[in-house]
Amino acid sequence: MTSHQTTQTMKPATAAKKLGVYLEATPAEFREGVVSRAELNALQADPPAWLRDLRRDGPHPRPVVASKLGVSISGLARGGVTDALTTEQIEALKQEDPEWLREERATQADVRKEAVRIKELQAAKAAKTAERADQD
Repeated sequence: MTSHQTTQTMKPATAAKKLGVYLEATPAEFREGVVSRAELNALQADPPAWLRDLRRDGPHPRPVVASKLGVSISGLARGGVTDALTTEQIEALKQEDPEWLREERATQADVRKEAVRIKELQAAKAAKTAERADQD
């Protein structure tokens, strides 16, 4: 009995997400086909010009926009940003620094502080448990 390996493929939307690009801005041949795991790896290792341009100039998908602005995706929605933005639009928004963006950045900073506090608490608890186990 011989075993043969099937090629893993993914939808263009999944591949675009993994590449960090906005699907609607990709070339038609990318959007209309399927992407194999090998093709995805090749695109990541040696991105073609269209992929480099999209990553540099956009339009960027919401997770990338949120990251570049230092807010959550929910924070973008609360701020009224629901569409993909170009790098130029993101920079203009940073320069403008609207109230909602300042508030969302503060919220995100609080969330990060709380995550660090919880992680430290869990580490201390784990160390205490390990210490007790060593004493037994």
